[in-house]
Amino acid sequence: MFRSLSIRNYRLWFLGAFVSNIGTWMQRTAQSWLVFDELTDHDATAMGVVMALQFVPQLVLAPYAGVLADRYDRRRILVVTQGAMALLAAGLGVLLLLGLAELPTVYVFALALGIVATFDAPVRQTFVSEMVPDTHLSNAVALNSTSFNSARLIGPAVAGVLVAAVGTGWVFMINTLTFGAMIWAISLIDDARLRHSPRAQRARGQIREGIGYVLHRPDLVAVMSTIFMIGTFGMNFAVYLAAMAGTVFGQGSQEFGVLNSMLAVGTVTGALLSARRASARLRYIFLGCAAFTVSCLGAATAPSLWLFAAWLVPCGVSSLTIMTTANAYVQTTTSPSMRGRVMSLYMAIFMGGTPIGAPAVGWLTDTLGPRWGMGSAVAAGAVGVAVGLLFAWRVRGERAELRP
Repeated sequence: MFRSLSIRNYRLWFLGAFVSNIGTWMQRTAQSWLVFDELTDHDATAMGVVMALQFVPQLVLAPYAGVLADRYDRRRILVVTQGAMALLAAGLGVLLLLGLAELPTVYVFALALGIVATFDAPVRQTFVSEMVPDTHLSNAVALNSTSFNSARLIGPAVAGVLVAAVGTGWVFMINTLTFGAMIWAISLIDDARLRHSPRAQRARGQIREGIGYVLHRPDLVAVMSTIFMIGTFGMNFAVYLAAMAGTVFGQGSQEFGVLNSMLAVGTVTGALLSARRASARLRYIFLGCAAFTVSCLGAATAPSLWLFAAWLVPCGVSSLTIMTTANAYVQTTTSPSMRGRVMSLYMAIFMGGTPIGAPAVGWLTDTLGPRWGMGSAVAAGAVGVAVGLLFAWRVRGERAELRP
């Protein structure tokens, strides 16, 4: 389960990312509660707009980010992007402490963070392949998810307490410091032990080449179609949890933080189960969609806060099974020279749908209620199951044609 941690470079990366991820989840939780409870009167639509602004750059800039990931030194790009995100966290934190931040201010910083994160994501995803051999890549991707979601156990709960005790601004300032752990880890990585991928030379049509590569792979089309639905309409948990905690159950920031941590119990479990598997298989993606449909339906109809919290655990297990398996499958089955461009398209499809889904889910939540808003996740999972059945039917038909 933890075999990639035997590699020194990856071990440094894992530890630095874990500290940074704790700060990231603290900031995400604080930002969600800031918009939902402090700057608006429980306005789920405003939360959806913030999420959309963070992810809309993926729709425009992700293909260019993928070309940069394939063309330049990924380690240097990461230092720049991590430093830029630290400055953005510090800037919004200072404005909050001075009492100068309003809702439009949060919108501006969310968009700026989204632009930087667009260039950071494909580089961060593909840099893992330079630290571990191909036999460990699926495991390393799963351990990355474990780090991110283990931090989710700690960050939201700590943020909920800090928001109530000292205010939202200090949470942003603490997150600024955690980026230093990531930059420190990157600086200690031994360049001589990295497996540098072949660099793509400057040429015309590289973005089109990446798109064509994906379109000629039916398996990648099926994976990315599923990921689009799950990412667009299924993974809006910032909206779901805030609305269910504050509107349906009448709770505050501390309970909101605890609900995020309960979801993280499931996501950590899902990531660890993925790490145990020798390789990423398509069947786990579509079985995960079926489990996601059932667990989100249970959560949406839960009559009490604690039963709702209990359903969040299988929600987390199934969602991480889908995401981790899809990520590892795309990376391990893609040519190294194309990996940056393909992963940028993957991230654009997964995260770029949020500008569509988050405002829509926020509007649905405000109009029909939080339970119906969470129903969008149920529908997304069901569509993922349908895509899996369609792909299996197509593969079976092709095999039948090849039989003598």
